[in-house]
Amino acid sequence: MVRYGIAGFGLHAVRRLMPGFALAQRSRVVALSRRDLQKGQAEAARFGIAHAFASTDELCRCPEVDAVFVTSPNAIHLADVLTAIRHGKPVLCEKPMALNAGEADQMTDVADQSKVLLGIAQCFRFEESVRRIRESVQRGEIGRVVSIRSDFTHPGLASARRWLHDAAIAGGGPIADVGVHCVDAMRYILGDEPERVFAATVADEHSGTVEASALLTLKFSSGAVGSSFVSFRAPYQSPITVVGTEGTILAHDGLTIEHPVVIERRKAGQVETQVETQEVSNADTYARQVDAFSTAIEDGIPFPVPGEEGLQNQRILDALYRSAQSGREEKIA
Repeated sequence: MVRYGIAGFGLHAVRRLMPGFALAQRSRVVALSRRDLQKGQAEAARFGIAHAFASTDELCRCPEVDAVFVTSPNAIHLADVLTAIRHGKPVLCEKPMALNAGEADQMTDVADQSKVLLGIAQCFRFEESVRRIRESVQRGEIGRVVSIRSDFTHPGLASARRWLHDAAIAGGGPIADVGVHCVDAMRYILGDEPERVFAATVADEHSGTVEASALLTLKFSSGAVGSSFVSFRAPYQSPITVVGTEGTILAHDGLTIEHPVVIERRKAGQVETQVETQEVSNADTYARQVDAFSTAIEDGIPFPVPGEEGLQNQRILDALYRSAQSGREEKIA
């Protein structure tokens, strides 16, 4: 059993992580840190967590903490990850990994030099829906993929995370917050990397220093074209569509954990279109993720999303933001 300390215990930890730990088989939370210690102590009492600290450094000094899960605002990820590594604690960092690829590169370098395990919490790689879609694509069930689309929208103005609208803390708007999920899902499903990207963004009177919505285009090395619409101004939805030369895979709300996901595979025949459907649940996504990290710690099995994967996602995000500024396609650095 791996004992975790959650650094930056906030809304995400309450809504997603603690329910996930409750289902986990190899992982449990024994400590948390929060700048407002009184609130941290209240959350610790609420969830039966033994220790509450006011800083990540104090959390990492706790001898009962085997690993650290960094869930602080994006601008603090670098400092928190480096603190955990300095204390020799394996660290799982929330997405997006950092504010930019330079920070992400620094994290991976220090982790490698220190021989400390660094993972990135791209949780949707642990979803059953994404796994099924990926396997279908990799088996060639819809032929050669020509297009993949992954959208993600939610009503960001209603979010308690007010820092989402401050680029200095968040690094960007929906491109950074949920676009990273779309980018990672497309990379993972295709088993391919984008070479060039384009981003068109819009802002409004509420968006602060970040974009309110964006339309993203990714050109993959295989010739497939990826696209994604991300927004803080629409109801929650996360559809996935993969179009191949011999069929199509559709999953409305393909990334959700809130309810079962129906995956539809359409294969066009000479006379009629054949449609196959399957229903899957992603309810244990967060438990799968943290148990996979615990397995990597205890058994030495590679974690599916190491720091290098987060760094690659960050390079793509950086290129998307360069494109939004230049109005041109940009190459991945």
